Amino acid sequence: MAITIPDISLNDGTTIPQLGFGVFQIEPKDTAAAVTTALETGYRHIDTAEMYGNEAEVGEAVRMSGLDRGSVYVTSKLNNGFHRPDDARKAFDSTLAALKMDYIDLFLIHWPLPTLYDGDYVSTWKVLEEFQRDGRARSIGVSNFQVAHLERLAAEADVVPAVNQIEAHPYFTNDEVRAYGREHNILTEAWSPIAQGKVLDDPTVLDIAGQLDRTPAQVVLRWHVQRGDIIFPKSTTPKRIEENTRIFDFELDDTAMERITALNKGEAGRQGPNPDTFAYVPR
Repeated sequence: MAITIPDISLNDGTTIPQLGFGVFQIEPKDTAAAVTTALETGYRHIDTAEMYGNEAEVGEAVRMSGLDRGSVYVTSKLNNGFHRPDDARKAFDSTLAALKMDYIDLFLIHWPLPTLYDGDYVSTWKVLEEFQRDGRARSIGVSNFQVAHLERLAAEADVVPAVNQIEAHPYFTNDEVRAYGREHNILTEAWSPIAQGKVLDDPTVLDIAGQLDRTPAQVVLRWHVQRGDIIFPKSTTPKRIEENTRIFDFELDDTAMERITALNKGEAGRQGPNPDTFAYVPR
């Protein structure tokens, strides 16, 4: 059965599919096959990054699919090693070359890195504004930006990010950053939407899944959808890739939504690094 994935409007007048396919930690040798399966299943939104090392394979899968380029939404992100403006320009050229595309739908600053580059992510952001002006990036956004980082962009830059891609899941709901996004029309994209699988064994999630005859992953992904988040779960298993699309034909009631939200552990639930201190640069 063909799936219909809803599109959400961004603040720049474009739209983005609410469900995408993520390729974080998928080996380059496995990426083209996984993306091909996703596209065959009905996904039309692929999320990659320079630091994942698999942009070329994403581009290959999109080309081999026979789908019109305009029907597949592709996101990539700036490598942490290339925040200086000229380096960012070269890195973006490399992304387009790896993908073999003349534009990208969404390009993000992967991490703010406030302890590096003299804390200057604003000049990096202004380079992304260039990419949007020349049409090579249809939309631009950020990833892992905290409220203080977003406030600084608002004060010093011209373009409001279309999205902020942040860690968010039932154990770490990241409400302060999400609330800022809602207030300023910045959509939240949730990475690690099932807490790297940890939340799938939670008794509350298992109970709700049992009541609805759904998988725990479907329940958690549905929770994200009803919160308005954009998600891109990762899997290399065809059955799971397909299973993760079946989240638009049921709803969680208010009680189920509240029970899942109540699993929040605050900072203790964070699985990944803290953006205020994260300073990783690939060598």
